[in-house]
Amino acid sequence: MTQQNDHQAGRRKFLIGMGSAGLAAMTVPILTSAARGAQKIWDHEHEVVIIGSGFAGLAAAIEAKRQGAKDVVVFEKMPVFGGNSAVNGGLYAAPKTPLQKKEGVKDSPEQMISDQMISGRGVADQELLLHVAKHAREALQLTIDAGAEYLPYLQQLGGHSVPRTYQTTVACGAGIVQPLVKESRKLGVQLINRSKFENLIFDDSGRVVGVAILQGYYFGHDQPGKLINVRAKRGVIIATGGFAQNIGLRQAQDPTLTAEVGCTNPKGATGEALLEMFQQGAVPVHLAYIQSGPWASPDEGGFGYVSNYSIYNFPHSAAINCRTGQRFMNEIADRKTRADAELACRDAEGKPLPPILITSYKHAKKHPNCKKVLRYGVGWKFESLKAIAKKFNIPLKALEKQVKQYNDYVRTGKDEQFGKIMEKAKGKYLEAPFTVVRLWPKVHYCQGGVKVNVQAEVINATTWKPIPGLLAAGEVTGGIHGVSRLGSCSIPECMVMGMTAARTIMKG
Repeated sequence: MTQQNDHQAGRRKFLIGMGSAGLAAMTVPILTSAARGAQKIWDHEHEVVIIGSGFAGLAAAIEAKRQGAKDVVVFEKMPVFGGNSAVNGGLYAAPKTPLQKKEGVKDSPEQMISDQMISGRGVADQELLLHVAKHAREALQLTIDAGAEYLPYLQQLGGHSVPRTYQTTVACGAGIVQPLVKESRKLGVQLINRSKFENLIFDDSGRVVGVAILQGYYFGHDQPGKLINVRAKRGVIIATGGFAQNIGLRQAQDPTLTAEVGCTNPKGATGEALLEMFQQGAVPVHLAYIQSGPWASPDEGGFGYVSNYSIYNFPHSAAINCRTGQRFMNEIADRKTRADAELACRDAEGKPLPPILITSYKHAKKHPNCKKVLRYGVGWKFESLKAIAKKFNIPLKALEKQVKQYNDYVRTGKDEQFGKIMEKAKGKYLEAPFTVVRLWPKVHYCQGGVKVNVQAEVINATTWKPIPGLLAAGEVTGGIHGVSRLGSCSIPECMVMGMTAARTIMKG
């Protein structure tokens, strides 16, 4: 069987496996043999073509240049660069970093992936996780060299056994994206926006040799645009992120994720390139594992200000069920554990009753988002527990008893209720004045995507070999995190796998 026949057989196998429900979710037209490069007239030609301008795409572009590429182009379908990366939390986990050494934290790549395997419920890709963990510090340094700035202390996020997470000073991913964009331009990378990826183009041997791009694209509007064929001399790197805003596709995987469920991603996270790779024979992995962020607020849209505020404050705060006045979870458990616990908070009629997070103001105000949370009315400041109970209709005596118990756990260093690691809560008692935010999960991250190897090559479903000329990095890939991804592990994955894709493509 030739490579081209292998490729077409893989495509047929995927379409049959998806069934009618899966096909209904696909909006990308099925390609014919017209996608072969021999029948194409090339409008443009580049050495390396990258689709998507988030962490993975920009890391790939910069690394390709550093590896000697003369001509690198990045196509972005939205009007601004960065995609979901620009609005993400700006949290970066890495082992054996300078800040860990400064704070006396002992860590290793093996310990980091041990935490991730537990969160992934045993089905995460250990080989890929170890590859990312071993190169996470190197990729972190790339962001710093480009101009990214981080707070001078580490955070310990849910599911992590030790503090290993950096936070950008601006408390969002733009603090990394903007320096990477600047560095890309400095190195001569071409960044082209309003350019929507349409499909891959193959030659007669089954190798990806280019892409079709719709230029002049305005998301959410009907417009003709201009379809061009772009040749990629070395290959194509797909770095387009997840599909959390594709309501049909995400609901096909999890029927509960309807349009009424909030989402932290920008509207452009719709997965067209993901679907195209599936149609061309790529292996789909873990599509049903779609993560909701337990730190999100029902009182603001998107990722908002509360998310990073909550992530920072969870270690020294108490999450309270408004119906009972009691804690209901380990505030720094992994994301799925906490999201499930929050979703179980209901009123007497079974309707959602968002829980609250109580923090002492003197500790909460140390995070840069605290002022914004209070200023924009998505969080509140109270002088007493009585005032909190009145505002949220919480049984006062139960709340007072719970706060007393929690402060005992802070004093003893042992959480008798949920086994929370209390190291970061040491000396941080819940005392007035308090700040309070409401919590409710939002769809945040797609663990599923195409299967890649440690060289970031996309794997064919029939041959189980790489599809020649096609690489992928970041959230568009699947399987690495398993059932649940630990917070602050997406940026290192995107950065490391983007750099890996560039190194692979430059060796080809």
